[in-house]
Amino acid sequence: MAMRFRHLERTSKEAVGVYRSAIHGRGLFCKRNIESGEMVIEYAGIVIRAVLTDKREKYYDGKGIGCYMFRIDDFDVVDATMHGNAARFINHSCEPNCYSRVINVEGRKHIVIFALRKIYRGEELTYDYKFPIEDASNKLGCNCGARRCRRFLN
Repeated sequence: MAMRFRHLERTSKEAVGVYRSAIHGRGLFCKRNIESGEMVIEYAGIVIRAVLTDKREKYYDGKGIGCYMFRIDDFDVVDATMHGNAARFINHSCEPNCYSRVINVEGRKHIVIFALRKIYRGEELTYDYKFPIEDASNKLGCNCGARRCRRFLN
């Protein structure tokens, strides 16, 4: 896994690019075909303690900055808002073509996006955000356009 991860660091910029998305704002798209099971990109940023996420989210919201955070585990979160990479632009889909997995490389945890199936050049990369279920007043609408769309991200 460590060898595949090191290879990913060298090749991900050649495989993907950020372009306008029909799902939401900008999205991450394939610049070449990607095989099923292939590591696509690391979700990179600054690792912060999970207890700080609400405070940071309120700060970003107050500044009108879009917030990009991804939970590693119960204790740590990757904040890609200011120091992240292109992975932060991957949009949600109820029928995704990618999935995320936390891997351990030399004692450090990394969030890696893998291809769920073969993804063709020009196709938008998506994964299921798996947000926790909320009550009706806090629902976030889904724009993924999938045949079996759940209509909400949470």
